[in-house]
Amino acid sequence: MDTLCTVAECNECDFSKLSEKPRSLNMDRERQRSFDERSLSELSIGFSPRVMTRSADNANANANFSRLVIDHNPDAPFSPGRRSGFNTPRSLIGYEPHPMVGEAWDALRRSLVYFRGNPVGTIAALDSSEEELNYDQVFVRDFVPSALAFLMNGEPEIVKNFILKTLRLQSWEKKIDRFQLGEGVMPASFKVLHDPIRNTETLIADFGESAIGRVAPVDSGFWWIILLRAYTKSTGDSSLAELPECQKGMRLILSLCLSEGFDTFPTLLCADGCCMIDRRMGVYGYPIEIQALFFMALRCALVLLKQDDEGKEFVERIVKRLHALNYHMRSYFWLDLKQLNDIYRYKTEEYSHTAVNKFNVIPDSLPEWVFDFMPIRGGYFIGNVSPAKMDFRWFALGNCIAILSSLATEEQSNAIMDLIESRWEELVGEMPIKVCYPAIESHDWRIITGCDPKNTRWSYHNGGSWPVLLWLLTAACIKTGRPQIARRAIELAESRLLKDSWPEYYDGKLGRYIGKQARKFQTWSIAGYLVAKMMLEDPSHLGMISLEEDKQLKPLLRRSHSWTF
Repeated sequence: MDTLCTVAECNECDFSKLSEKPRSLNMDRERQRSFDERSLSELSIGFSPRVMTRSADNANANANFSRLVIDHNPDAPFSPGRRSGFNTPRSLIGYEPHPMVGEAWDALRRSLVYFRGNPVGTIAALDSSEEELNYDQVFVRDFVPSALAFLMNGEPEIVKNFILKTLRLQSWEKKIDRFQLGEGVMPASFKVLHDPIRNTETLIADFGESAIGRVAPVDSGFWWIILLRAYTKSTGDSSLAELPECQKGMRLILSLCLSEGFDTFPTLLCADGCCMIDRRMGVYGYPIEIQALFFMALRCALVLLKQDDEGKEFVERIVKRLHALNYHMRSYFWLDLKQLNDIYRYKTEEYSHTAVNKFNVIPDSLPEWVFDFMPIRGGYFIGNVSPAKMDFRWFALGNCIAILSSLATEEQSNAIMDLIESRWEELVGEMPIKVCYPAIESHDWRIITGCDPKNTRWSYHNGGSWPVLLWLLTAACIKTGRPQIARRAIELAESRLLKDSWPEYYDGKLGRYIGKQARKFQTWSIAGYLVAKMMLEDPSHLGMISLEEDKQLKPLLRRSHSWTF
């Protein structure tokens, strides 16, 4: 079989069904009581008073923000209720929309990809000055901010089309050379080929066989589940998630992640390049981005799965995994000043189940930069934890998703925001926000990246600044009650993004320079800005991508002898 999964005139999903009226949410009440997400009005009541009155300078802004959120009806299902963007003459908080907003919407609509007359996604970039490579495709992870923008703007049809189309692609046979991938693997991307002679359109999907290093995208399935929940939350329409095809698609993804093997940790073991950082960057093992997305996808699936015989089996497995993953991440991935000092004083070669240094981390292996980077008040989830190895780098996506999914406790969420404020120059600089910090250099760069010319220090995935992450930062700021941080970051982006033609990423310690290989008119840079603006204008939008902490996961589990590392 050819390594490219192509199909011509395939029997596609019936798009006539897309015009059906949405049905109201009818989730099982027991699940809803335990795991369904509260509206943002309830979330705002849970904001820490210490955070909301942190400084006199921000007191009035935060008070106004709180009133906006609390006025939202807590009993109503989440709905945009209004169209945002350039169709809105005034924002919710009373100031004129920035001129960039209209330009951004125009650019986003130009990026739409159609299949048989229906929009099914957005192209990665529309930069005609550079070779297309795979930037002419619809990427699952790249489409997420585009999807959220359309949902927030009251245009859910394209999101529904995308969910159904990628679900159809999941069912294809997937082979790389002579090896067959798991049935539940979602594509990294797809593209539409037009045949003007036969007047047909063909889909081509990439499951990793064309990617750098031939790595399957572990994050695609997680983003798909998260987006399905966002669609359901935004529209109040549970009929899409309840389709047998969607239920099966979720179970197939979960089967890959929840399968039993030789693992002694509840985290997922991954190869380098399996997520947004899709090149060799030393994130193999148990990267924070994948673990946070895994946690969030499990919680979303818990709400979306039907309580039939097959669904109940998966619910039980999910609950067990969530408890273990929750404990593991909060205990071993979290780093603050106290934990750093504890690691600095670790003893090694402890063999008992009472060992404190459970991963046998050698204190001399701690990098010098982390001691100066760690503020007195603040903390974060480190990049990776595995036997005798801790990656102390800070990764933006994993920490923001940890806040949104409530993998982070309220105290940890506030500590992450404290860190961002304390280390603003390092993590935000002149363009939000660093994908990771710090950059790896010199000998470490040669060993870890294999001398990758694209990932030189402070460039691309090696400490580059990515505007797309603005929406995640903004969502985390709103959830923790610090909209002033998001506002400051958005103002920085507005000073450059349009003028620089929406670059993919920026280079340099401060993010001052357009990336040396950055594509212009990068769609997720455009969509990330729009989502950030719309969430700040109408904080109730946060409800579609935020999960409140589940009280059943709160108690710390006691570790048995079988959990000895």
